[in-house]
Amino acid sequence: MTATGPLAPVAKPIVKKINSIFANEKPISSGDRLIFSTWIPPAPSMAFDRMISAQLRHLMRRKVPDQLSISVFRGCPNSCIHCSAPSRSGDVLEGDVVKRVISEALDLGSYLVTFDGGEPMLRLDLPDLVASVDDRAIATCFTSGYALSEKLALELKKRGLYAIRVSIDSPVEEQHDHFRGRRGAFGDAISGARNALQAGLLVDLFMVVSPYNIDQLEDAYSLASDLGAHELSLYEIVAVGRWEDHLDEVLSSKDIERLAEFHMRKNRQPDGPRVTALPYLLSPEMFGCFAGRRWIHVDPSGDAMPCAYMPISFGNVKKSSLKNIWRRMSRYSWFRHRCSCQMKDDVFRSLHLEKEVPK
Repeated sequence: MTATGPLAPVAKPIVKKINSIFANEKPISSGDRLIFSTWIPPAPSMAFDRMISAQLRHLMRRKVPDQLSISVFRGCPNSCIHCSAPSRSGDVLEGDVVKRVISEALDLGSYLVTFDGGEPMLRLDLPDLVASVDDRAIATCFTSGYALSEKLALELKKRGLYAIRVSIDSPVEEQHDHFRGRRGAFGDAISGARNALQAGLLVDLFMVVSPYNIDQLEDAYSLASDLGAHELSLYEIVAVGRWEDHLDEVLSSKDIERLAEFHMRKNRQPDGPRVTALPYLLSPEMFGCFAGRRWIHVDPSGDAMPCAYMPISFGNVKKSSLKNIWRRMSRYSWFRHRCSCQMKDDVFRSLHLEKEVPK
């Protein structure tokens, strides 16, 4: 990529950094538009331009919530042993509130809006909510695959959904179902991914990596390849929710290095899905963790948090504007500097876990 126009001198360092980071990595596809990843808007597009603008603003210490994730439905048919929001029933964020929050996020500069749950596919007005994300951003959605029918996948594509992230805990059916707490969960994931691909959606298999499945990276990649998925995204398990008491069962620094090596090795190969190892890309040496710096998450009750894995409320969108909440969050001292996941920091956890953010 190259920078042109009045702001080119300012933008060139950012473009240079992006080029250097991704120089040896493969995009999902290229042609009239470059689709590098399900996490990045296609180029050229208004959303892509806004992504570059967001990087400029970060350089100028004018933070924007690059990414908004919003849990639109708390209920879920699964009972995952590592769920960060373990309640399977309860709040459903009102549609008008969801649309207002999305509008406010777009006005603030967001270029990626993600619908999350529970299981978002159980939300009957999900296609209408997706349609509220205009050309300023891309819309993506997490799912376990449950209830993602051919009809729903086609409707989501028609209403503007960019990508579906189908959660996979293991490429082995019995192990995936064990993690999900429900027989048939693996079949739902595979069926949902196929329906999304048939509808023309970008499909990302999203695997939360723990000490229990890190040895299955190659098999997970083979599954993504066999399905025809566009991307395999790897996240690290966080000791929160049902996993809160498993602080000794998270990834080590050696494990993160292993994910980084896997990311780079697979992306040097011309064929097969792209790999995005988020613990590597969000390390302090790369982009740093986005929580509270570039990411804001809204749960089904309306509480706004730095990310879905950091249960600290900075306010409720039913009572306050997203702009005011973001101003408070982005100025908080713990989010001023580039860092790795702070939920692995004992001091941070002791000060914050399950508490309102200190005044």
